[in-house]
Amino acid sequence: MTLSYTAVIIISIIQVAGFQLGLWTIFRKAGLKGWLSIIPVYRTWLWLRKVIDRPWWWMIFWVMPFIGVFMVYYMIWDTIRCFNKRSYLYLIPGTFFYFFYLPYLGLSKKETYTPRAELPEFKKSWARGWGDAIIFAVAAAFIVRSFIFELYTIPSSSMEGTMMVGDYLAVSKHHYGQRIPQTVFALPFMHHTLVLTKTVPSFVDWIELPYMRLPGTTTVKNNDPIVFNYPDGDTVIIEMQDRSYYAIVRDFEEIMNVKTELTRANELAMRYGRNLDAAALRARFAGKSGHDVVHALFTVKYRPVDKRENYVKRCIAIHGDKLEIKDGVVYINGKKAPVPEKRQFCYQVPGGGISARTIKKMRINAQDVYTDPMGDQYLYLSDEQASHLRDMGKILNVKIEPKGVYSSEIFPHDPRYKWNKDNFGPLVIPEKGATVPLNDSTIVLYDRIIKNYELNDLEVKNGKIYINGEVATSYTFKMDYYFMMGDNRHNSADSRYWGFVPEDHIVGKPVFVWMSLDKDRSWGDGKVRWKRMFRICK
Repeated sequence: MTLSYTAVIIISIIQVAGFQLGLWTIFRKAGLKGWLSIIPVYRTWLWLRKVIDRPWWWMIFWVMPFIGVFMVYYMIWDTIRCFNKRSYLYLIPGTFFYFFYLPYLGLSKKETYTPRAELPEFKKSWARGWGDAIIFAVAAAFIVRSFIFELYTIPSSSMEGTMMVGDYLAVSKHHYGQRIPQTVFALPFMHHTLVLTKTVPSFVDWIELPYMRLPGTTTVKNNDPIVFNYPDGDTVIIEMQDRSYYAIVRDFEEIMNVKTELTRANELAMRYGRNLDAAALRARFAGKSGHDVVHALFTVKYRPVDKRENYVKRCIAIHGDKLEIKDGVVYINGKKAPVPEKRQFCYQVPGGGISARTIKKMRINAQDVYTDPMGDQYLYLSDEQASHLRDMGKILNVKIEPKGVYSSEIFPHDPRYKWNKDNFGPLVIPEKGATVPLNDSTIVLYDRIIKNYELNDLEVKNGKIYINGEVATSYTFKMDYYFMMGDNRHNSADSRYWGFVPEDHIVGKPVFVWMSLDKDRSWGDGKVRWKRMFRICK
């Protein structure tokens, strides 16, 4: 359930009012005048010195970004202990639901305030001592991870060799502004799945907050490397979480289409199970859509924005830009875009001949090498690597898809747009406040924005487009959008395949590589890539 901004405001008012009422009444029990609790700054000093008996200089932590949040919760924790509540049964729920518990402590005649120095001695057990230490360490780490920076690892070669498989990144959360966590109930330090499991979620989506972001120090710019939540990951098939749900649905649409040749349909069906037979599927699910078949065969789950898979790509175009790719060359607003230093393309080596030793020596990732049944090798190489192999006498041919050849894998997955990964667009990236006409040919570009990202009801029937039950001939965007591409241009699942990245999916900016391990090498054979450590991401 996604809360509206109105609901968030109401909840915030309840929290502020409960907190203030709690402080007012607790101040009175501590022998202070209740109205002093409404004086900014001074009330913090009184709370520290007169209520919980802590040093005045703790106020310094209050003005530190995000550490101040931790301090507020710690002071609430300390306040609860001044009512001789030492058990976690009181401390943990009381701290989380302070806006109810503090007023209870202050108003209840059964609850007595005791200055901290006069509290009966509480001898912590070994387990309790470790418990307190772990709780505060986890709380501090959670605040740092949520609002300051987070550590990520590169699992795929889509940004090779700018960011290589095995690179460990420090990602800044404050550059573009800290995104307020939208999933309220989730276990800390687990992204979307419980550790040691592949299917058990680490969150419940009973309540989702609307998108909110604090001011940042900069904005997303062209050619920035960006960490973001995978837009296609709003829906996942539990049995195949590494594949796009929407791509799978499109495959089953083709399988169920009787116009698709049975050979082709069986080829697609075999991707999802050796026992799947296209003819049997058509008989079993006659009249059903690919969406219905997928939901019948597999376990399908929804994921909130902040629990979708984390991707890292380069922002090629920002909102308002006109993007076009011609023969593998990117143009932004009619001009050639800057070329990343380590950009890679796919090269064909007729007859093969590049030895495993050479591949290892050049540190070409195993994900970037394959050999077809005819013996030809295909390698994803940077200009520098390709030049080196040519100097060795190797024949290399860049595999560029020709203009006008339609690829069903490429956004918007409509044969009227004869686009492929090397010839794409022109396409204007949606911008907040901009209005676009809607018709039969443009709706395929914006349907996911309207329905999935900006959460409108969308329906197309009898040749007309209905948004929230009303006929629509245009649409005005509510958010800014971005177009992402991997530097490994021919081996990257990016915006060319699944479209735009909404602003609420932006996680942060990779700042530097703090560790780099080569998975194809042993510890005694150069596994640690020392030259990449503490390298600035650019």
